[in-house]
Amino acid sequence: PPQTSSIFNFKHEHKLRCTSSTSVSIFNFYSSTPTYFYPPLASTFIRRSKIMMKALLWLSVLTPSHVFGLIPLIDGGKGMPKMYGGYFDEQISKQASTAISKAISAGKKNMEVQFPPVPNVEEAKFGTPLNQKFGTSLVARDLKIKGGYKPGSNVSRNIIAYSNIYWAKRLAGAMKGGALGGRPVGVLTAEQLNFDDIKSMGDLSRSGKIFQDKSRKEGRNNEAIIAVNPGGEETWDRLVSAHGQPNCPFLVMNNSYSTSYDLGNRKGFEEVYYLKRISKGFVYRAFPGNWEALLEKPDGSVEILKTYKTKPKLREVSELVREESFKRYAINNDRWMAGRM
Repeated sequence: PPQTSSIFNFKHEHKLRCTSSTSVSIFNFYSSTPTYFYPPLASTFIRRSKIMMKALLWLSVLTPSHVFGLIPLIDGGKGMPKMYGGYFDEQISKQASTAISKAISAGKKNMEVQFPPVPNVEEAKFGTPLNQKFGTSLVARDLKIKGGYKPGSNVSRNIIAYSNIYWAKRLAGAMKGGALGGRPVGVLTAEQLNFDDIKSMGDLSRSGKIFQDKSRKEGRNNEAIIAVNPGGEETWDRLVSAHGQPNCPFLVMNNSYSTSYDLGNRKGFEEVYYLKRISKGFVYRAFPGNWEALLEKPDGSVEILKTYKTKPKLREVSELVREESFKRYAINNDRWMAGRM
């Protein structure tokens, strides 16, 4: 407002008096009654008021296209995350968190989330520059790993295990019920790691090992559980009985192998976020959306070849993507040769 600059007048007695009746009326914040502030409070008040005014002026000129452009910053956007930028710009964690929140709102209790826990997961045992960058810049830093990521350290030798705790920490907010939710969230794992190395657990209220008596006894009422790599799905019902709480979310995250040799599971756990690399492409799904078969092109971009309302068979999707790749590019679509590891 034109008269905003006239709101504040300093008196010789070093008090601040609000004299303008034309102040920011949308807040109904000022009144015609003079108000006095002592100097330590005055500077803070002025600074915050100016920041608020600038923010409001900026928001007032946003068009609908600008607003929709902000959506990826909130929920990660639609469609498969970018490889491998999605690991570093929070796209994967935002998409997975959004899918979990939507599934819980839809009444889903038992859920599965599956995606490669590190870039180039096939080479994690030997290490690649992307593995190391992810371990150093995100995992060790975010978890505040004692000693950091160094050659020979626990986190460098067990990068997948520690990365899964990083992801559990990122997804815990959705599991507890969002910013206003108060549900405790525990993380349990079957993987080899030392929780004493981790100094920052975020919204995770406790940690432990799957099927251990200590983990059972530490369970709390109304607690949500994230079970990391628990093993064959024939044990999942027993896992819920051992560690789950009635009517509370239970999430199986990044199970390393499937005893059904297919996509997802056969135990009725909703695959709320699923990203799997197959030969020449990917399978992707984010609840409540469709399943997608995607072709990875020689330049690293992806193209949706087919969508499925229900979960397809792994063999069906793999054949579709592989045959389309060969038809278009013959043998010239190889991510290893192109350096897209």
